[in-house]
Amino acid sequence: MKKILLVIDMQNDFVDGALGTKEAQAMVPALLHKIEEEVAKGTELIFTQDTHGENYMDTQEGRKLPVSHCIRGTSGWKIIPALQPYAKTVIEKPTFGSVQLPSYVKDADVIEIVGLCTDICVISNALLLKAHYPEKTIMVDAACCAGVTPESHQNALEAMKMCQIDIENCVENVSK
Repeated sequence: MKKILLVIDMQNDFVDGALGTKEAQAMVPALLHKIEEEVAKGTELIFTQDTHGENYMDTQEGRKLPVSHCIRGTSGWKIIPALQPYAKTVIEKPTFGSVQLPSYVKDADVIEIVGLCTDICVISNALLLKAHYPEKTIMVDAACCAGVTPESHQNALEAMKMCQIDIENCVENVSK
């Protein structure tokens, strides 16, 4: 059985930059532990990277979320330093969900999703993949995700659960 771990938008701007949150910062040790475990098992990793241009504020997203973030080439756009060694396959995406993802995961039996933000990009990609591959197992590790707020994180988890996406909470005692 082939498994892929999909790591969504673990970029500086979402952890401790322009749109960072204390919840995003707090989940990094658990996520790093999970990635190390999955690599040891031979699980393939695929990272996504939210990518905007200098004209971000002129886009629909920029008008609705007027916080400049993840501008290509900036430090905020980069994958956080702790995860950079694992980011060998990276898909840049200009919006919440990546229409390229289905082609990258087509041979997987299980797709597990972690990362940021649960209530925007994680849910968008999870639903996109579930719609594209309704018979594949799509999972989200709630302990390795964070939302814009704790409430919106929980709401997104509940919405995904209703759409037959398996929600797990694989947190272990991870030293910070």
